[in-house]
Amino acid sequence: MSGSKLSDVSFDAAATQAPPPADEALLGLTVHGLPPAGQAEAALEQAERSRSGRLKMLLVLLVCAAPVIASYFTYYVIRPEGRRNFGELVSQQPAIPAAQVKTLDGRPFDLQSLKGQWLLLSASAAACDEVCQNNLYLQRQLRESLGREKDRLDWVWLVTDDGEPPQALRAALDQATVLRVPQALVAQWLQPAAGQQLGEHLYVVDPLGHWMMRFPAQLSRSDAAKARKDLERLLRASSSWDQEGR
Repeated sequence: MSGSKLSDVSFDAAATQAPPPADEALLGLTVHGLPPAGQAEAALEQAERSRSGRLKMLLVLLVCAAPVIASYFTYYVIRPEGRRNFGELVSQQPAIPAAQVKTLDGRPFDLQSLKGQWLLLSASAAACDEVCQNNLYLQRQLRESLGREKDRLDWVWLVTDDGEPPQALRAALDQATVLRVPQALVAQWLQPAAGQQLGEHLYVVDPLGHWMMRFPAQLSRSDAAKARKDLERLLRASSSWDQEGR
């Protein structure tokens, strides 16, 4: 009898201490499981600052890389299909050598200071034979034919020896940049087409200092219009990031 009463008492005590309803348990877990309001706001602000910082860094990197991206976009994406370009595009695009050279009157000149401008180059000995004279004439005429865009292009003659150019050429070179650059140094930078000579071509260098195009050897005056179209296309494609002057 006493055992039966003890069981009844234990059962009644357990019944009076039954767990709270499920809804109350979930409510308590939900409320007490959340972080304080201020801590949650601080975490959200920190996450927002992190996203903003990453976005700003990405924008800075894109701005810094814009000239390079535009250059490659010009050469490889806008490049006409079916080889509409007259000049030969150079795949390796060698950079201007880091070297000190001289002007005709002996003043020192940093070759890399040519960067910042489109360049139309020729190279030859100072004696300047018929091919050389024709190249110099075409360089000047091609630049002038660009009209208001001509100030974005410099024409440069690289003299590869210690001789003196003919006096008759001096007046025609007033608007040219004439530099004495050793033949070996020029040959490390510019290369003729197979079977041709270095001095038979005109070479195009972009404002970043990369040699990127070579016109056919011994360019005739009748073909100069085709070369002009290439130059116009390059200047037009780079107009958004390249400005005249250095």
